[in-house]
Amino acid sequence: MSIFDQLSRHAVVPVIALDDAAQALPLADALIAGGLPVAEITFRTDAARQTIAAIARARPEMLVGSGTVITEAQVDQSLDAGARFALSPGIDAAVLAYAATRGLPFAPGIMTPSDLQIALRMGCRMVKFFPAMPAGGPAMLKNIAAPYAHTGITFNPTGGVTMDNLADWLALPEVRAVGGTWIATRADIAAGNWAKITANARAAVARVAKIRAG
Repeated sequence: MSIFDQLSRHAVVPVIALDDAAQALPLADALIAGGLPVAEITFRTDAARQTIAAIARARPEMLVGSGTVITEAQVDQSLDAGARFALSPGIDAAVLAYAATRGLPFAPGIMTPSDLQIALRMGCRMVKFFPAMPAGGPAMLKNIAAPYAHTGITFNPTGGVTMDNLADWLALPEVRAVGGTWIATRADIAAGNWAKITANARAAVARVAKIRAG
């Protein structure tokens, strides 16, 4: 099973900005306890590399990837830390090409058909639709994706996705998984609200199961 197939199995990928790598394992344990052993650790903070490394080393059952990867150096840092996939808010052909040479599964960010065509030319199988709600929500993605359905490209909408609109996103067959910033917020992590994060993860897992059951 490919990395992106594994993301599809979970359907919700917690998107996390961690300020202190000492919180990496409590965070991972909270997500695992909630039945959602997956996370996109963003390079928005200096603790990203250490956080990914700590989780990859001590919690191998966790599917951990890197987010906001916008440079070749961050591709290297992701791989060195043990990230199993990477995502970016935008598309950069040079970074995509470098990730391919390093063997890192990479989903660039797109918001327009032109972005999407660049991603397809670069061989991408999944892209991030970002910022998902400000860019027009599920209706916009449905229309952008339609002319490219024959290519097999799939999407990871991120930005404004919530429990309230989760079903609308997962109703689109092109959506492989959504990025969820609500699962483990920066405030809850800072406060050590691990029980709340576990509850959020468990609720998301239950909602996905209900949606997929029809």
